[in-house]
Parts: sequence; C-alpha cells; structure tokens
Amino acid sequence: MSAEPDLPSHLAPYRPNVGVALFRPDGRVWIGRRAGTPGPHNWQFPQGGVDAGEDLQAAALRELAEETGVSSVTVLGRTDGWLTYDFPPEHAGSPIGRSWKGQRQVWFALRFDGADQEIDLEGHPPAEFDAWRWGLLSETPQIVAPFKQAIYRQVVEAFAIFAVG
Repeated sequence: MSAEPDLPSHLAPYRPNVGVALFRPDGRVWIGRRAGTPGPHNWQFPQGGVDAGEDLQAAALRELAEETGVSSVTVLGRTDGWLTYDFPPEHAGSPIGRSWKGQRQVWFALRFDGADQEIDLEGHPPAEFDAWRWGLLSETPQIVAPFKQAIYRQVVEAFAIFAVG
C-alpha cells in the first residue's frame, strides 16, 4: 500500500487520518472511552493523524499501538477512498480546529490475535482512552460524538462482514 496520494482540492482542508475497527475472532469490536470527555457520546475506535509521506496501513498500526498497546493483529480489510467529516463549531478554537475544517479518514478492519492483557491504555502518554470494552459494531454510531455518527454508520456498513450482532 502506498503513501497518501495527491488529493483533489476539495479535500485539502481535511486532516489526513486513519481509524481502526479492532475485531475479536468472535466478531465483537474494541470500543474505547475518550479520556476527559464527559457525556454519553464519548466512546470511539482508535484513530489518529497520518504523518507526511506515511503509509496509511502503517499509520493505522502505529495509532492502534500508541492508543491501546495492541500489536498482535491481522489486517482484514479497509474502506475504499476517503471518508470525511467536519468539526463542529465548538472545535474552532482548538489547535486542530484552527488548522483544519475536519478530517478525512481511511478505516482499517483488524483482527485482534492477542489476549486482553496486551491492551495497555497508558503505554504511550497521554492516554487517549480511560476505559474500554468489547461491544457490537452496530452499536457504535449511537455512542460516538454526534459529528462522527455518519462516518461510523459507513464503517459499520463497510465492516459488517467481520461483525456479529
């Protein structure tokens, strides 16, 4: 897989990002609660920025390891093309919101080949998540931040073949 291609100008204001849906062999998916984020919509999958020239799959594996400690995985699939979302107005004052309109993402489905003891949320400070659980892929659009729900519906559709429930 190659590094990020040249992008059409309509995607330029979007930060390049990768996301990971980490599946257990039984079809349940890893869901983390964002550290320091109150409210009922504070769960999500690991995700993060892509460094300039970085291979997208390498970025996904790096982000997964940094945010969860997990490295025992097998790649199952990825989404086609970029999925985009805009940041909500309240993000305008944040460092990321001042630099970008939103994010464009490629998502990877990975199978977790390790044991739960491999998961370490504090291995790469600062911790992105303060709790985690195995859940259903289909529940994720309802528990993420509202501005990410459309993307999560697309991820559910793309990766339903790897899920249960």
